[in-house]
Amino acid sequence: MKLYIKNMVCHRCVLAVETILNTLNLSYKTITLGEIEFQNPLQDADRVKLSEQLQLIGFELIDDKKHQLIERIKNHIVQFIHHDKELLKTNLSDFLASELGYEYNYLSNLFSEVEGTTIEKYVILQKIEKVKELIVYDELSLKEIANQLGYSSVAYLSNQFKKVTGLTPSHFKSIGQQKRVPLDHL
Repeated sequence: MKLYIKNMVCHRCVLAVETILNTLNLSYKTITLGEIEFQNPLQDADRVKLSEQLQLIGFELIDDKKHQLIERIKNHIVQFIHHDKELLKTNLSDFLASELGYEYNYLSNLFSEVEGTTIEKYVILQKIEKVKELIVYDELSLKEIANQLGYSSVAYLSNQFKKVTGLTPSHFKSIGQQKRVPLDHL
């Protein structure tokens, strides 16, 4: 049995959910971004307790099939951009179709219908947040950041960054951390 959770975007989110499950003595098989797989079905009372605890830390159980799929799309995009450099070398539409078992056109249309934006725009927002993170870390040049995130040039990255944030990457670097947005708010 699987439960789907909204707003899980990082490894710390997985650890937070794991802590809740252990506190509630709920045995589970696996926890990944946006999903908990249980050995056995949950009792209704346990599901309610879990839901309450998740809400306290900003997560939410998702029951609707469409919204579950949207959350899975988002989690795979976050994984694609933020957690696995090798994935960025693959085609996103092929990756999503393969991972989720649906044709990309269906996923794209559903995402636009439910979220009111396109997958492409969501990807751009995620990439810009990753650029912000890398700029703040100050370990890579803008050229290295552009290469890592699959931009064709520093100029293209800079133009997209300015379009989304209203700032140039160098101006952002000067004002730093205060302009970053939590991933679950994108």
